[in-house]
Amino acid sequence: MHKPKVYRSAVGAMFFMAGICFSSWASRIATIQEKHGLNEAELGTVLFAIPVGLMLSLPIASWAIAKVGSRLVLAVALTLYALTLIALGFAPNVFTLTACLVVFGLGSNAVNVSVNTQAVATEAMYPKPILASFHGLWSLAGFLGAGVGTLMIGQEVSPQVHFIIMTCIIIVSIFICWRYLHNDKQPVGGGGKVFVMPDKSLIILGLIALCSMVVEGAMFDWTTIYFKKAVGASKAWEGAGYTAGMCFMAAGRFVADGFSHRFGLKRTLQVSGALSMTGLLIAVIFPQLVPAIIGFMFVGAGISSVVPMIYSAAGRSTTMQPGAAIAAVSTISFVGFLIGPPVIGILAEIFSLRISFTFLALMAALVVVFTSRAKI
Repeated sequence: MHKPKVYRSAVGAMFFMAGICFSSWASRIATIQEKHGLNEAELGTVLFAIPVGLMLSLPIASWAIAKVGSRLVLAVALTLYALTLIALGFAPNVFTLTACLVVFGLGSNAVNVSVNTQAVATEAMYPKPILASFHGLWSLAGFLGAGVGTLMIGQEVSPQVHFIIMTCIIIVSIFICWRYLHNDKQPVGGGGKVFVMPDKSLIILGLIALCSMVVEGAMFDWTTIYFKKAVGASKAWEGAGYTAGMCFMAAGRFVADGFSHRFGLKRTLQVSGALSMTGLLIAVIFPQLVPAIIGFMFVGAGISSVVPMIYSAAGRSTTMQPGAAIAAVSTISFVGFLIGPPVIGILAEIFSLRISFTFLALMAALVVVFTSRAKI
């Protein structure tokens, strides 16, 4: 048995490595697109392989965690995740690239469920919430990974060499942290059943996360387009809203734990939904550069704490084991991440981008509504 800070450092390192892995891939998507001669529509189709892998992993991850514990699942999944990164760099054709992306998505979500199970076990050792700070480390890793990717592109380093370097760092980190992770072969949280239908409380938690993930998924894919077409930003400022949102999302995750400890989970989720709704309405009502940037600062801060807090609450379920409960909530919420971007595209085509972003404000409002009715 190690000290809580030791577990916290090891689990935090795993969150950071997961963020590095994903952001390393994301930073070289344009390079991979050029290598395979894909247009935007073809690239979008290929990238859909990632959510296919994510969905495939959900029942596998919860079952594996129940059988062998989240530590072993995390180590294996993160190793697979990192090795698949190399395979993506060396993929000789689109078919192979697509197959590798399915595996990449599978590894990504297996890491997500297992590392959050570890985080819930670590949080139980502290008198106050700490789970959101782990997600903050993932966000920081995203910034670092993107920066390293930009540097690699500038130095004309191939994706293959770039990904090999990142994979080596990740695997070494796994070896170093292995002994300091929770050995929960008898799953953390004890005797809850693995395969049971989620109860009403878990379903509501999933719906809260789903609404927030609709906003988050759309923010990732559509903010730059919104600034270009609705705000009319110059090319140099097209990414300003996305950058502002990401910065405030990362920062929000480091203050969310303290806020939740002081005001409670319900109030934290209500404030989060209200911030997202307010920010989106500012961007819709005042589609000028400065108000829109401020609006997306609110959005980033609003979505920052919802998923970490929901995972924390799910991990304390009395009806399911933590890994299974987190996987169940993740399954429900992931639907939002999938449907958000295409729904925005459809609404924008039928009406306008501003109308479609008003729909996102409605989703943020539902976070407040569902939270207010939930017994949490």
